[in-house]
Amino acid sequence: MAKGYWVSVYPAISDPEGLTAYDALARPAVRAGGGRVLSRGSRVVAHEAGITQRAVLVEFDSFDQAVAAYESEAYQKALGALPDGYERDFRIIEGTD
Repeated sequence: MAKGYWVSVYPAISDPEGLTAYDALARPAVRAGGGRVLSRGSRVVAHEAGITQRAVLVEFDSFDQAVAAYESEAYQKALGALPDGYERDFRIIEGTD
């Protein structure tokens, strides 16, 4: 079964400390949904139209599990804690195997 991944990039964050409340809720929601954070705010080398701001990669055992974790009540509560003034490109993608 192919794994599922959350891929998110934040092209604009006007208040990085404002993400603290989101992070406090999102981390346990991701874990409860079976997710494993593979990268979070690590070093980035951007090419082409790449963005060097915060990037996050989360792995799930399946695509369906990744979708269910996003739709979970716990993660929806975390989304409600995202501050004003942020911009995020968020995708759920299926692995190749």
